Amino acid sequence: MAMNRQQKRMLQKQGQLGADGETATRHRKGPPPPKPPTEERTGPVQFVREVRSELRKVAWPTRPETVNYSIIVLVAVVLLTAYVAFLDYGLGDILLKLFER
Repeated sequence: MAMNRQQKRMLQKQGQLGADGETATRHRKGPPPPKPPTEERTGPVQFVREVRSELRKVAWPTRPETVNYSIIVLVAVVLLTAYVAFLDYGLGDILLKLFER
């Protein structure tokens, strides 16, 4: 295969071409071998302890923040429901008039 200098340099940088211009043999990597388990499985009691310790680190929202977020979500749901209902009614009415005889 004919290659110009630029292609040869690029392939050499990528390791696909040797210094003599011949194609380099590359070892393909397969999936990594599975790692042996380093520890025993965690028991249920230890699991609950770790979960509780992680939950203590969570920055929980205050009650006013929760109320405000809930109101915002409810308003957004009502507005989007009204929008979809309006589109459904309007497009349904248009289609009924369109296919009327």
